[in-house]
Amino acid sequence: MRSFDRRDHGGGAPVAAMTSPRMERELPGAEREDATAPFVERPLFIDCAGERLVGVLALPRDPARVAVVVIVGGPQYRAGSHRQFVQLSRRLANAGFPTLRFDYRGMGDSTGAPRTFEECGPDIAAAVDAMRANCEGVEQIVLWGLCDAASAALDYWHSARDPRVAAMALLNPWVRSEATLAKAHVKHYYVQRLLSKEFWAKLVSGGVAPIEALRTFAGNFVRAFSRPQGGSNRAGQSFQDRMAAGLREFPGPVLLILSGEDLTAKEFLEYAQSGPGWQGLLARSGLERCDLPGADHTFSNAGAAGEVEARTLSWLNAVAASRSR
Repeated sequence: MRSFDRRDHGGGAPVAAMTSPRMERELPGAEREDATAPFVERPLFIDCAGERLVGVLALPRDPARVAVVVIVGGPQYRAGSHRQFVQLSRRLANAGFPTLRFDYRGMGDSTGAPRTFEECGPDIAAAVDAMRANCEGVEQIVLWGLCDAASAALDYWHSARDPRVAAMALLNPWVRSEATLAKAHVKHYYVQRLLSKEFWAKLVSGGVAPIEALRTFAGNFVRAFSRPQGGSNRAGQSFQDRMAAGLREFPGPVLLILSGEDLTAKEFLEYAQSGPGWQGLLARSGLERCDLPGADHTFSNAGAAGEVEARTLSWLNAVAASRSR
């Protein structure tokens, strides 16, 4: 484990204009120049280990002392699925919270080679540096991440122990292994299939190969009830182990949002119940859990997306109030 060293990472400075077509769609000129708006959006270039990260900072006219860094998970860039992170950032900034969303190295408009969520610690640290450099008065940072970005947030804090990170919002965290996926299939997918009229109609009509289906089910059943195995190792720990250690040892508040119609969220709950080192962590002090029964993995419908924004904002207000006391 290494301690946090600010010298490892470069800061970020605002730039007046960028040529990316994506950036032009994200930042219409009228929005950038409207002096009456409650916040402005600024493109940022951020140095990270000799590469350039590209981000967008939504900066309120009267910013709070708590700011949000949105970590982008999966094969996404800073806008997110169905512009999810654009809308989230603007709503939080409208309420006074500076919010930065950015591309990892190798993703979106950022330079460098693509990397996994386990390798993005320097990118997160550089984004935190940039937020502090560009938001005068900001004292503490909240990391917000969906899917493997939630995993990256926990992994980052476990490795860096960055004292500037005051809280974390984790949505449908990624803990996938062969066993967790198999168990989720056995408990959720196969039950739904057996209750489906479409499945039985296909079986009767020959649209389902019963022997192959039974073979697949048997394989998943065996894997589901094997001992949970972690993912890739670093210093003898799987990323799931590092996530658990980070969640256990992190001293600040945590918001956990889980979708009801998402296999990744179901895998996470299964792993939290049976994975080594995870028992009791979802009941830890300072963790607020929010279940959205009808939501899918990326909260793609307007109602679910709005609920995520509202829950995040309510929790942020509580975090900011506790930090001001």
